[in-house]
Amino acid sequence: MTVATQPRTYVDGGWVDGDELLAVENPADESHVGDVTVTPLAEIERAVLAARRSFDAGVWAAQPTSERAAVLHAWLDHIESDAVDLSATIVAEAGQPAMFAEFMQVRGGLALARNLIELYGSMRHEEPNPVPVDELTFGRVALSIRRHEPVGVVTAITPYNAALLMAFQKVVPALMAGNSVILRPSPLTPLSSLVLGTAADVAGIPPGVLSIVVEQGAAGAELLTTHPAVDMISFTGSTAVGRQILAQAAPTLKRVVLELGGKSAQIYFPDAVHRAAMGAAMVVASTAGQACVAATRMLVPEDAKAEVVEAVAGAYGAIVVGAPTDPSATMGPVISAAQRDRCERYIEDATNHGGTVAFGGGRPPGLDRGYYVEPTVLDVPDNQNPAARDEIFGPVLTVIGYRDIDHAVEIANDSIYGLSAQVYGADVAAATAVARRLRTGAVNVNTAIFSAYAPGGGYKQSGLGRERGVEGIRAFQEVKHMAIGELPR
Repeated sequence: MTVATQPRTYVDGGWVDGDELLAVENPADESHVGDVTVTPLAEIERAVLAARRSFDAGVWAAQPTSERAAVLHAWLDHIESDAVDLSATIVAEAGQPAMFAEFMQVRGGLALARNLIELYGSMRHEEPNPVPVDELTFGRVALSIRRHEPVGVVTAITPYNAALLMAFQKVVPALMAGNSVILRPSPLTPLSSLVLGTAADVAGIPPGVLSIVVEQGAAGAELLTTHPAVDMISFTGSTAVGRQILAQAAPTLKRVVLELGGKSAQIYFPDAVHRAAMGAAMVVASTAGQACVAATRMLVPEDAKAEVVEAVAGAYGAIVVGAPTDPSATMGPVISAAQRDRCERYIEDATNHGGTVAFGGGRPPGLDRGYYVEPTVLDVPDNQNPAARDEIFGPVLTVIGYRDIDHAVEIANDSIYGLSAQVYGADVAAATAVARRLRTGAVNVNTAIFSAYAPGGGYKQSGLGRERGVEGIRAFQEVKHMAIGELPR
């Protein structure tokens, strides 16, 4: 396996060099993965103008849906041909276990992308619009048509924890809808995203339709979220940054889709507490808790809390923390020293506010290099504990007791976030009734699904709009109504 270390960035169908280099670090051992040219600000401006030109000229948007789909399938074919090296790249730059990198990000991402193309093709993008007959007659209207058209130029900003998967989730529906896209991956994990530029060359995506820019700071992202030639921003990341993007987009009234932070709850009915250990393991496995949908608040009956904490601590004790290249490791590092420090601060803060560390809380022994945090179980007295309020984005789980199911729903909804949730119970009808009461964009009842056909997104400060599903595709389209009639004779 070879790590893809493309040193240049991709703008307007060509490769760009720059004077400044971004060093990509392996969070598992702090080694140097490779250098990438930082896209000069002037080149990011050129990417925006090229996207505007390509869209306005219709070089991509005017192509039939079948032709766009054929080009994108060729694009995905080329990416798939480098799947082994691409997985190695994700392991190196993100510190994720090889199994997760290959099967979730690469194989799963490619399947998601192809299904998004299929979903788009199955939808009607121009259709009759139902209007009462008397209104049609009064207005001399022969046809009332609702048409879905591309938004225009789209900025896609992706996070480090699932760089490739999130790129597919944004870029594919945007391109299928006929938009031109500028992709700006996280500076922490840019290498896997640059593979999309290499594939664009091979597949014949027209110049200007897809550009991929890399930066060390945020000046480029600010340009991409304020430029008057950009029509839409699709961002996945923290709520704090989402607020900034929303403010930057406001003066030009850009369309904004935001998938932001979460503090998801997993609720266990009394007859399902035996599943809690497995549910806890899913929070930290593979991504070390670095997932916005991670259900880091575990809600269990008060009289079973001690039993659950003990079981979850045992499950966390069985997790093997180690290098992502180690086949026996089930959890790798967090992305950076800063993120490790953040986890440690919240663990300390949790104990200062009445919480108890039931397992973990420190750095794993024997791992002197790399940004590792032990999978940590916090027994907290209530939902007001800082570790239960804020998104930590690391392998830290809080266990909270509830009096009854109404109390559990109250706790789950007592959050500024509302991205995801889980409910477990033998009585499926009762568990589903709870799911309906939760103020969150997705709820998994006794199971889980991640699909191109299922929308995801947040309530409250977890975001705006939806990704995936019909709603996720419509997010990249404008709606035009056309009233058509004949001139009076």
